Amino acid sequence: MAKVLRPIGHDERLSIVDHLDELRTRIFVCGAALIVAFGLCFWQNQALLHLLNHPLPKASSASHNHLNGLTGDTNKEAQALKALATSLRQVGPQFNAAANQAERAANALPQSNPQQVPITIGVAEPFTTTLTVVFYAALILSLPVLLYQLYAFVLPALNKRERRVALPVMGVAPVLFVIGVVFAYVVVLGPAIHFLQGYNSENFNALVAAKQLYAFEIMTMLGIGLAFQLPLVLVGLDWVGAISSSTLIRHWRYAVVIIAVIVAALPGPDLVTSTLEMVPLVLLYLLSIVLLRVVDRRRAAREAAEMAALDNSLDPTG
Repeated sequence: MAKVLRPIGHDERLSIVDHLDELRTRIFVCGAALIVAFGLCFWQNQALLHLLNHPLPKASSASHNHLNGLTGDTNKEAQALKALATSLRQVGPQFNAAANQAERAANALPQSNPQQVPITIGVAEPFTTTLTVVFYAALILSLPVLLYQLYAFVLPALNKRERRVALPVMGVAPVLFVIGVVFAYVVVLGPAIHFLQGYNSENFNALVAAKQLYAFEIMTMLGIGLAFQLPLVLVGLDWVGAISSSTLIRHWRYAVVIIAVIVAALPGPDLVTSTLEMVPLVLLYLLSIVLLRVVDRRRAAREAAEMAALDNSLDPTG
């Protein structure tokens, strides 16, 4: 029985029972890694929610159509009350009591623009929404372990040449995914949310629901993280002989159209979000052309060396 958690070699032979036992063990390891990551993320759930709330605009700029008790008080109200208190004192000492009350009310209000936070409606929504955010964060955190367990399980089906390709892919894929997620959070989410929430803000009281906000942010980050796998997809197609670097150069116009279609399918179908998502994908496409040229040259040199070695082995004078 395969009890030791190690990659099985290509030449090793296991029975169906051994494969099922190995699969069960690796599923347990994946589940344990996910549970540990979930516990860590749940411990820091307030920090995660703060990160997701950060792209929201400040409360004073969220909406021009303020409704008392819904959009929240800001430092503008505090400054107005302090100005009122000063004006009352200048009128005469008989208004000092009213001025003092206005000043106390001003001091009770926020002295700086507070960070806007989304709203929840249902009784259990704060808890269930937090669990959803924690689960996605735990999934991203445990991604390297999950990918390694997947690679180790399918390793017996890969020959030496295929393993030489699979191992770098397993290492590069999470890195590209994390870069895409970070790019989405730092570059895309802020302008996208500011544009969408501020559009025609004088006509709307823009209350943001937590469930919809976090779903938009998570799906945007996941979508861009997956889109950043474009170089690996193109390298894989080149490896199987479906395309080459010259193919990418020759059909770059079609590639731009396909990238635009992919971007349109991602969350946030507005001009700002689509532009911010499309630019890095086009740059990754250009990077893929350079990468494929390097891969093609190395493959050509390796094939030439193999042919030379074969010719030398067949030449009796050599």
